[in-house]
Amino acid sequence: MQARTDVGLAFALLSAATFGTSGALATSLIDSGWTPGAAVTVRVAIAAVVLALPALVQLRGRPHPVGRSLRTVSVYGVVAVAVPQLCYFNAVQHLSVAVALLLEYSGVLLVVGWLWVRHGQRPRRLTVAGALIAITGLVLVLDLLGNHDVDAVGVLWGLGAGVGLACYFVISAGMHDPLPPLVIAWGGLAAGAVALGLAAVVGALPFTTSTEAVSFRGTAVSWLVPVLGLSLVAAAVAYVAGIVAARLLGAKVASFVGLSEVIFAVLFAWLLLGQRLDGVQVAGAVLVVAGIALVRIDELTRPGQNLDQADSSSSAAVA
Repeated sequence: MQARTDVGLAFALLSAATFGTSGALATSLIDSGWTPGAAVTVRVAIAAVVLALPALVQLRGRPHPVGRSLRTVSVYGVVAVAVPQLCYFNAVQHLSVAVALLLEYSGVLLVVGWLWVRHGQRPRRLTVAGALIAITGLVLVLDLLGNHDVDAVGVLWGLGAGVGLACYFVISAGMHDPLPPLVIAWGGLAAGAVALGLAAVVGALPFTTSTEAVSFRGTAVSWLVPVLGLSLVAAAVAYVAGIVAARLLGAKVASFVGLSEVIFAVLFAWLLLGQRLDGVQVAGAVLVVAGIALVRIDELTRPGQNLDQADSSSSAAVA
């Protein structure tokens, strides 16, 4: 059991770190003329193409009915992949990136609320304390203590991203389908790419690309560098690792460990774009880690029904 937990935490951190690269990479593309919608659509589409061959190899010879799996993967791709990204990139058109990201991560609290309302898993004191501390840490890490203009439309898009993020964790944890995580990630990315592509075609997602060079700390590199980074690292690796982590840890723990994505995002922004961490942000990072630790301790001491059983039921309801 301990080995399973350790592996799950390793995959959760890998997923958070690789997802955390997307902000800096996407910023370089947007600064060179890409629209956010184009960046995320190309990211998801290329990742689906890259995972197609290994996914088909894993599928070969598996006597498994595809009906239910196809439905589950399609829901995962639209609800857990396309919706959060579409809502988030619309949110950043109205809000600062910091405010939009904090609204998206409100989905972590929605996971706790869903397990309470749907499965009677009332959060205990440590979970509540961990949630409050982690969110406080996010406020500090994202430097939300300054003045920010808040747009009502942007807030709604940000909350939509939070709902999508909550669905991502709950659906990922509840996927007890015999299909391998890599196959589910491929199918979800493919379905997400189709959904985002359709949104672009109907005009719901502005789509403009550019072949201009991008800049990292004043050094010009090909636009292919961030495109491949977004597709291979921040999508293909990130989604596969995230599904594995959620299966091993359950939705609540995986979602709180996922908060560390914000820390990784700030770190990569510093390394690639020269954005520096200040003392307040470092203090916030410590609070995020402390909040995650409290939730983890609460899970280790929870009696009765384990989280994976509840997650399985929630998956059936969602899918």
